[in-house]
Amino acid sequence: MRHTGGVPTVKSMNEFKTAVITGASRGLGLALARGLAEDGYALVLGARDGAALRAASACLPHGATVTPVPGDITDPAHLVTLRRAAGQLGGPDLLINNAGTLGTSPLPPIADYPIGDLRTAFEVNVLAPLALTQLLLPDLRRRGGAVLSITSDAAVEAYAGWGGYGAAKAALEQACNVLSAEETAVRVWWVDPGDLRTRMHQQAFPGEDISDRQLPSAVVPAFRRLLAERMPSGRYRATDLMPSGAGA
Repeated sequence: MRHTGGVPTVKSMNEFKTAVITGASRGLGLALARGLAEDGYALVLGARDGAALRAASACLPHGATVTPVPGDITDPAHLVTLRRAAGQLGGPDLLINNAGTLGTSPLPPIADYPIGDLRTAFEVNVLAPLALTQLLLPDLRRRGGAVLSITSDAAVEAYAGWGGYGAAKAALEQACNVLSAEETAVRVWWVDPGDLRTRMHQQAFPGEDISDRQLPSAVVPAFRRLLAERMPSGRYRATDLMPSGAGA
């Protein structure tokens, strides 16, 4: 854990907001962590690869309060550790469900999708974020917080080969949709960031050049606007949230 000016007191811990971000060792998760750190958030970061997570945490802005928590998002014990880490910082104000899996690569037709692999995709992309959301909701309600889940246009459009991933993201979206109807004290957002130049996106197009996709950092202003304006619960596309004049 890194802090500004040493170990914070209980009072100082309550003076900033705390965000829990899963899948934060690279890609969009890391870009969001950097943006939130710059905005003064204390961060609890989760990812499977402990070495990569610690390296990513070390690259965040100097003085940021960062707690890296390595672990598998499908492991209930890991979720409890994330909650405990956020509690030590005063409690979570924001949960970003970013961790996910593409599933089988190269992407197979849904008619041939191995059911065991599909079950894993649902476990990672739907059940794990829902479990973490359930765990953090009491704290988020008390703090008037928010849940932000990363989704995809594959959840609402039919793309050949994207049936497994798209079905899982569609399930996540509907879970978020229902949650937003049930929760009054907590904002619930699910955001399609668009096609980004990430390792997961590269796995969907093995051997192809995806350098025309924008870097994850390009869409961070969209998420910053969503948080700053505390927009109504619902589904958003990053491209529609980009502030006027923000670079691509």
